[in-house]
Amino acid sequence: SGIWLGVEWDDPQRGKHDGTYEGTQYFKCRHPRGGSFIRPNKANFGVDFLTAVKDRYGLNNKQDVQHGTEHTVLFGKKTVEFVGMDSIAEQQRQLNQLVDISVRECAVSQAGQEEEISGTCSNIRHINLSKNLISSWETVTAIASNIQNLETLNISENKIKFPSTSPSVSSAFSKLRILALNQTEITWTEVLLCAPGWPALEELYLSSNNITVLERPDNVLQTLKLLDLSDNQLLDGNQLHLIAHLPRLEHLILRNTGIASIHFPDAGFGCKTKMFPSLKHLLIKDNKISQWSSINELDKLPSLLSLQCHNNPFMDTEKNPETVRQLIIAKISQLEVLNKCEILPAERKGAELDYRKIFGKDWLAAGGNWDPEKNKPSGEFLADHPRYPSLCLKYGVPEEGELKGKQPLTLKNQLLTLTIKCPEKPEQKPVEKKLPESMTIQRVKGLLYRLLKIPGSELKLSYESSKLDGKEVELDNDLKPLQFYSIESGDCVLVRW
Repeated sequence: SGIWLGVEWDDPQRGKHDGTYEGTQYFKCRHPRGGSFIRPNKANFGVDFLTAVKDRYGLNNKQDVQHGTEHTVLFGKKTVEFVGMDSIAEQQRQLNQLVDISVRECAVSQAGQEEEISGTCSNIRHINLSKNLISSWETVTAIASNIQNLETLNISENKIKFPSTSPSVSSAFSKLRILALNQTEITWTEVLLCAPGWPALEELYLSSNNITVLERPDNVLQTLKLLDLSDNQLLDGNQLHLIAHLPRLEHLILRNTGIASIHFPDAGFGCKTKMFPSLKHLLIKDNKISQWSSINELDKLPSLLSLQCHNNPFMDTEKNPETVRQLIIAKISQLEVLNKCEILPAERKGAELDYRKIFGKDWLAAGGNWDPEKNKPSGEFLADHPRYPSLCLKYGVPEEGELKGKQPLTLKNQLLTLTIKCPEKPEQKPVEKKLPESMTIQRVKGLLYRLLKIPGSELKLSYESSKLDGKEVELDNDLKPLQFYSIESGDCVLVRW
């Protein structure tokens, strides 16, 4: 008896049925056990935007408390008083002076008195409206249209119904630069329908929206610099071609999007693609990329500087993570940061020289030759190693003695025979030592302290190789192993202090 409400839970484990009671279907659920009936007094229908703001920032009388008690907190048996909170609270009460406000999880469901919003929130530029009860895009527009200088808007975690046809373009979002629509169930089609109203948008966050297919954005989103599509299971890597001509896009975040390959068909080996012309930072971690050919393709991006690619199957093709890192560096010529770690010039040089030597035998077997007129490696080799010809131009064709190939990881192969010299102490005779290539610079220094009986001062290590034309390479990172610097047997380590 009486009035009941049918609800569908975000978490279907809380439900009991699909909206059916004693054979009658009262409402429908997406999940067969996601629904419940509740009494109206158990439901929160929300408040308007300005009420939430006043409650949050202490402007409603019901939130006032007696002076002297509101800024103390009890930790165990000790009372801690927060000094200066009165002045902060007073500043927050002046809504017309606030620039940045958050009413996250404050049950906002409607705009309320729009004229009052414009009169009270005249200086607000950044609003966090996430995890509220906003159910329509019209409500968002009504709030935004009364805040003249709105630059940042976060309405993530609201179950919003978006327009199914192009809404009339208003000036509500004319200055909006950053928009977060994570977990709002928006589709890419709906994004494009709303996008004409975002003429200045630079950052768009669309994580966790079940977006599977993309469409080409014609005459919209042309100012976009960052796009986050994380946690959307895209149909395949070819979906990226549909957003590849956004002219100003610099950051593309594709974490956990299910893509298994990346390909830019408009450009051949060693050439640059016309796709993603401004893309500098790419995040593709937690995906299904298993082939190195996708990493080869990334070298075609003309502006790429930074890459994050953890947790992809291709990362497990080598036992040593450091080897994987060096292969990626050698394959992508312009990369400056890999997995949040800067690539120093010495590391790049070492990686490229090593790559050139490791695959030298494959190059010869595929038709490579020291004679330029006979040097015609096969298309199959160039597809696997598109940068190999440019590395040969940069460092010269590998000599026969350099072609080391991929050797089995026995201890014998891992030991380096090195000459240790102290250039500033000519009376100290050079010492020859066999050291494992996995030994860190820090441990090498510890060994040298004992070996050379050096007093407790800071050691500076470098090395010389006959292949480096007398140049010294500093061993400047204590946490890196010897192999990081491409040191080989016969090289000379120089010790200074």
